[in-house]
Amino acid sequence: MAGALASRMSFSSLKRKQPKTFTVRIATMDAEMEFSCEMKWKGKDLFDLVCRTLGLRETWFFGLQYTIKDTVAWLKMDKKVLDHDVSKEEPVTFHFLAKFYPENAEEELVQEVTQHLLFLQVKKQILEEKIYCPPEASVLLASYAVQAKYGDYDPSMHKRGFLAQEELLPKRVVNLYQMTPEMWEERITAWYAEHRGRARDEAEMEYLKIAQDLEMYGVNYFAIRNKKGTELLLGVDALGLHIYDPDNRLTPKISFPWNEIRNISYSDKEFTIKPLDKKIDVFKFNSSKLRVNKLILQLCIGNHDLFMRRRKADSLEVQQMKAQAREEKARKQMERQRLAREKQMREEAERTRDELERRLLQMKEEATMANEALMRSEETADLLAEKAQITEEEAKLLAQKAAEAEQEMQRIKATAIRTEEEKRLMEQKVLEAEVLALKMAEESERRAKEADQLKQDLQEAREAERRAKQKLLEITTKPTYPPMNPIPAPLPPDIPSFGLLGDSLSFDFKDTDMKRLSMEIEKEKVEYMEKSKHLQEQLNELKTEIEALKLKERETALDALHESAERAGPGSKHNTVKKPQAQGRRPICI
Repeated sequence: MAGALASRMSFSSLKRKQPKTFTVRIATMDAEMEFSCEMKWKGKDLFDLVCRTLGLRETWFFGLQYTIKDTVAWLKMDKKVLDHDVSKEEPVTFHFLAKFYPENAEEELVQEVTQHLLFLQVKKQILEEKIYCPPEASVLLASYAVQAKYGDYDPSMHKRGFLAQEELLPKRVVNLYQMTPEMWEERITAWYAEHRGRARDEAEMEYLKIAQDLEMYGVNYFAIRNKKGTELLLGVDALGLHIYDPDNRLTPKISFPWNEIRNISYSDKEFTIKPLDKKIDVFKFNSSKLRVNKLILQLCIGNHDLFMRRRKADSLEVQQMKAQAREEKARKQMERQRLAREKQMREEAERTRDELERRLLQMKEEATMANEALMRSEETADLLAEKAQITEEEAKLLAQKAAEAEQEMQRIKATAIRTEEEKRLMEQKVLEAEVLALKMAEESERRAKEADQLKQDLQEAREAERRAKQKLLEITTKPTYPPMNPIPAPLPPDIPSFGLLGDSLSFDFKDTDMKRLSMEIEKEKVEYMEKSKHLQEQLNELKTEIEALKLKERETALDALHESAERAGPGSKHNTVKKPQAQGRRPICI
């Protein structure tokens, strides 16, 4: 009795101690996840759980986003999840997105998962026209997106129309030209075919390297008013703060790089930007919404921290991540080289097999033709032999008739004719018999010659038959397959080192391996500069080609601004932003 009572009390206390939970749904760029969270969890607890689930270590680029009354907000790390102004209806939904963007994706991004999530987010922003992209650059970006999704171009698989269901170009670009979907696909496929050999992560990185040079890449825009009440746009990005005209989001009126800002203060809905150069006037602005002001302040602090962090030595964690990434990249590169060699050997073996099959088919056809020629020769020989036999019999018959005629002539000559009439008649008959005998002799001689000729033709036909049999014998005894070098069988997957034709490759990365990898990276940089020049020429060529199909009346304001900027001459992404000074930097107090 006492034991049962103690058991019930223990179960009740355990039930009371079990923490209360709520369900959270996290939407990434390519998946959705649900988690059971404790009521007391703070934003950092949930954020760390999501990052661990994704295997993401470059957490400083990302955040959990939600929407309040058409205003974007980000989950605060030090505040309880349910204390935020979010819907209490379960599941509570957050979007896992990049909050801050890298200045140089190739140098800063280490993990492949970081790169993939950023690629998907930037691609979506370009397609939704949140980032303006010129038409010719849109086609190039689309070709890299296709390479990342489908791999190398294969004409036998990627036939015409395989991109019909894909959303690859902004609707603005499609509507701007008198071009059919097939014409766009043809131009995208032409560039897609040139990306052969690039892995998914390489194609995504090329996409980001082009996208990061677009004017609106990584910029968060906010409607503000200056102290005169003029409506303007504030742009916050990885380089600094930029002030835009509301009708022109491409070119800022003025920019404040992070290293040239002495202080940013916020008080009572008003922001104050104080430049380092005291000759430059202080810039003040305000926004009507408190939530927007808080978001601006968050983005300023976060982008400034990352700006300063990039200009310092990497932390031990980042150094370890980069070392692991280099090793992983080297391993993948060696694996790709091995696969490329195996693929090349397989293709060579297939080509050799096809050549052998072609030669075998050709030899079979020759053998068939030789058999047919032999059969024709045999038939011809039989016909000639039969004809020669008939001709010989006819000659014998004619010779017999000639002998009989000669005998008849001799008999007539021996017969005595008493009367002249009988004599004359007999002479006439003798004459006729002589003429007939002469004709029979000539015919007999002609038939004898014809029999000789037929015998000669028969001999030639039999000689042709002998030669045909000899050729058929040579074809059937000829070796079908030439000797081939044996293809080494692949090693079992459980062996750590692998070789091909006597060459041994190991996963032991020594200094020489890393030096060689560094030399290869330098070589790739030189090749990249040459490819960039070639790429620019291709972009200009495509732009010239499709310019004749443009519908001027469908141009947007951003298209006109982009063309004006191009006519004004080449420049950096923000030509009003100065390069960071190497010395004399002062930390910013925010």
